[in-house]
Amino acid sequence: MPMQIAINEAGQNATLRLEGRFDFNASREFRDSYERILSRREIESIDVDLSAVNYLDSSALGMLLLLREKAEPTGVKLALVNSRGAVRQILEVANFHKLFVLR
Repeated sequence: MPMQIAINEAGQNATLRLEGRFDFNASREFRDSYERILSRREIESIDVDLSAVNYLDSSALGMLLLLREKAEPTGVKLALVNSRGAVRQILEVANFHKLFVLR
């Protein structure tokens, strides 16, 4: 199943809820989604909700790093939330807990 992305905004917080396979095929949609959020000056934090992601590969890790690279200069805080199972293990093995807030 291709990845689906839902964007929810509540005040100064935005949530990107990802569902399905997070891999190279999702790169354009993921980039378009976070660029749309980052273009809104009132957004101060972004949560990337991984609760419905059933597959994550190295290109997905790269996309998350690109998001971090784009968000840092704007002062937007990032968190990877609701990761579980194999997705959580991949994030931990890749030391993403040192680069992102994991909740």
